[in-house]
Amino acid sequence: MKTLKKLGIGILIVIAIPLIVALFVPKDFTYEKSIKINAPIDSVWIYTSSLSGLDKWSPWNDYDPAMKKVWTGVDGTVGAKQSWESDVENVGVGSQTIVSIQAPNLFETDLHFIKPFESKSNAYVKLVDDNGVTDATWGFSGSMPYPFNLMNLFLDMEKDMGKDWDNGLAKLKKLAEE
Repeated sequence: MKTLKKLGIGILIVIAIPLIVALFVPKDFTYEKSIKINAPIDSVWIYTSSLSGLDKWSPWNDYDPAMKKVWTGVDGTVGAKQSWESDVENVGVGSQTIVSIQAPNLFETDLHFIKPFESKSNAYVKLVDDNGVTDATWGFSGSMPYPFNLMNLFLDMEKDMGKDWDNGLAKLKKLAEE
């Protein structure tokens, strides 16, 4: 009986500790990368002000050039949406909807990933003119509900996404500088 009681207490402690730790872990997360582009802001804005513009430098097209894409609404306007479907795990299934356009400095979308895991986040591209050179920042932010926010302690977004984001920004730079 004592052994069973000790086992029960041990199991409760193993369950309670992560739940308590999760109370103190931030729920929100942000990831962004920047690049300097030797082109005027208007030349960069062409590739960041619409879903089709973003698609030209999307690193995920390299993973699955044959992914199925569906476009709805008027591209380059709030409410326009791109949905995609791929059997490639790095691409998955999801959609992106334009929520804000502040020419030529900010383009924001809502991202909804369905596969390989369900999540929602906000994505953006910010452009700043620096005497004819454009500082481009690509990022996203989101939130993980309790107790899943505990995973924020173990996520290494640079390791998981850095290569793809560097690839995408390099493509954007090349397109805008041509």
